[in-house]
Amino acid sequence: MNKTAIITGGNSGLGYATAKKFCDHGITTYIIGRSEEKTKNACNELGSYAVPVIFDLNDLEGIPNMIQDIGKKGTIDILVNNAGINMKKEFTKVTDEEFASIIKTNVQSVFAVSREVVKIMKQHEGGSIINISSMASQYGLPNVIAYSASKGAIEAMTRSMAVDLAEYKIRVNCIAPGFIKTKMSSKALDNDPERKNKVLGRTPMGILGDPSNIADAAYFFASNEASFVTGTILPVDGGNSIGF
Repeated sequence: MNKTAIITGGNSGLGYATAKKFCDHGITTYIIGRSEEKTKNACNELGSYAVPVIFDLNDLEGIPNMIQDIGKKGTIDILVNNAGINMKKEFTKVTDEEFASIIKTNVQSVFAVSREVVKIMKQHEGGSIINISSMASQYGLPNVIAYSASKGAIEAMTRSMAVDLAEYKIRVNCIAPGFIKTKMSSKALDNDPERKNKVLGRTPMGILGDPSNIADAAYFFASNEASFVTGTILPVDGGNSIGF
C-alpha cells in the first residue's frame, strides 16, 4: 500500500502495533508522541517508513500547524486517532479539572486533529479515519467515569463524522478493543487473579487479545477492502461484549 498515515500515540501499545503493521506494508507512517526519546526509539525500531513527530496533543492551538507541516510533504491517506489517557478514581472523588483533562486529550484533540487532516484529505481523493474507542463505552466499568464518557463521545463522533465526510470519499470507522495483552493490562490482571478470571470467564474465546489483532483491524479499515465500510464500531474483544 503506497500510502501515508498518521498515528497518534504510536510509540507504544496498540498504536505501536498498528504502526508496525503499516510500516511492514510500506505505508509511510508519522508517529505523533509527546516523549521525544520514546517516539524516536519507536521509529528506529520500526524502520525507514516511520517518521517521528514530537508533539503534545493537549496543545490544541498548535495542532493545525503540526498537521499542515505533515501535509506539506504530500497526501495524508490514513489517520488513526489512538492517543488517549485513562484515570481510575472513585466517582465522587473525580474533580472537574480531572474530568476536563480526560475530555481534552481523548475527545477535543481527536476532533482537532481530524478536522485538520480532513482539510488535506478533501484536497486529494478521500481517505480513511480510524478512531480507537474502548469496551468502557459499550458497558459500565467501575471507577472510570471520565474515560467512559470520552470513549462514548468517540463512538458518537465516528458516526457523525462518517455522515459528514462520506461525500468527500472519506471513511470513518472505530475499533473498540476488549482486553488486550499489553504490559499495562498484564501487570493489572496478574496482580489480581480474581479479576483476571472474571475477564476470561466472560470472554467466549477465553483468552486475552494481542495488540496485533487491533493492528489487523486498523489495516483492514485503511485498505481498499473496506471501501464500502463507514460509520461502524468494531469490537475486537474475543466476544467479551456479548459474553455472559
